[in-house]
Amino acid sequence: MDPFAHLPHLQGKLTPADESALRVTVEVLAEWDQRARNLGRPVDWRLSNQAIEASRRAVLGALDAQQDCWVFSYGSLMWDPGFHFVEVRLAELPGHQRRFTFKTDIGRGSTQHPGLMLSLTPSEGSCRGLAFRIAAQAADAETAIIWRREMVRGSYSPRYLSVTTPQGDITALVFATNPGFRDHVGELPIDQTAAMIAQASGMLGTNREYLEQLATQLGRLEIEDAYLSSLLQRVQAIVAD
Repeated sequence: MDPFAHLPHLQGKLTPADESALRVTVEVLAEWDQRARNLGRPVDWRLSNQAIEASRRAVLGALDAQQDCWVFSYGSLMWDPGFHFVEVRLAELPGHQRRFTFKTDIGRGSTQHPGLMLSLTPSEGSCRGLAFRIAAQAADAETAIIWRREMVRGSYSPRYLSVTTPQGDITALVFATNPGFRDHVGELPIDQTAAMIAQASGMLGTNREYLEQLATQLGRLEIEDAYLSSLLQRVQAIVAD
């Protein structure tokens, strides 16, 4: 099956896994550690490899070698998944919304100017994004890649949730908000959110670039998100001043 059979216009619009700087292998994680040290960060700037793997096993258990794994994406995974997949679909997760709810002072921010990153917060509405299917034989290796990226600092609460797609309902791995995360700040006033995003930059790039890439991909998928549209307008106005 062509991975882009349902969304042919996405062909060439996603960063291939083997070209992604966010395909977080053990070697890439070691490079991040070195960069963190160069910035003067303590050894425990992130979770240990053992803690990351323990988190993955706690959620996924012993993966069924016969069962594919679906992953719901709503942020950077939508244009740079960093893992190999065999199918992608439009997807909608009920009861959640995108919001910038936790600070980052290393990835796309600094200690002087922390940035903000997305998570999924409970909502009466729903969040539209993409769902990627990882083949069963690759699921163990590819979910390890995802975990090193998404759970490097324990920012999220990963879980399996029901997701709707035009081709039928699925159960997908979702990285939802973790209110217990030490840098969780919840939903801030939108002007404060925009001001932080406009000036933040870290070892993975600027916070503004992240927001702009997300807006571009949502536009490509014809997904409307009033919160993000309003936020982007405010950020662009700040930068233009």
